[in-house]
Amino acid sequence: DGIDELTALKVISEIGTEMTPWRTSAHFASWLALCPGNNVTGGRNRSGRNRRSANRAAQALRLAAQTLFSSKSALGAFLRRKAAHRGKRIAIKATAHKLAVMIYSMLKNGTEYVARTQEQYEQQYRDRRIANLKRNAKELGFTLAEAAS
Repeated sequence: DGIDELTALKVISEIGTEMTPWRTSAHFASWLALCPGNNVTGGRNRSGRNRRSANRAAQALRLAAQTLFSSKSALGAFLRRKAAHRGKRIAIKATAHKLAVMIYSMLKNGTEYVARTQEQYEQQYRDRRIANLKRNAKELGFTLAEAAS
């Protein structure tokens, strides 16, 4: 989702098909400068400023992520949720990071892309929030019960 033939060709021409220069997908995303800044000292976040990059592959992935705002896919739902919480610039970069991790996985392991719908993503997000609420309530000594519909 979000990546057409021209974008895929641009990304592959910039990075190649061999993923051995990067040990993990985190190294790959960092090389693309699609990771958030983490200047932390003494438990305080001094700066979350991101690195600037002239990498054409990163530019293509950010552009591909930007096209997902009206998409009915899981990536589109992720982008809209992030944009509502943190703003459009951060959401686009986070979605481009997610695309980079998917590309790394596909090229490194030979896995295929499995498209998920917006409904599947929202159900997974809802289930994760419910599990977190139950865990937090249990830590505080409460129990949660679901209301009858």
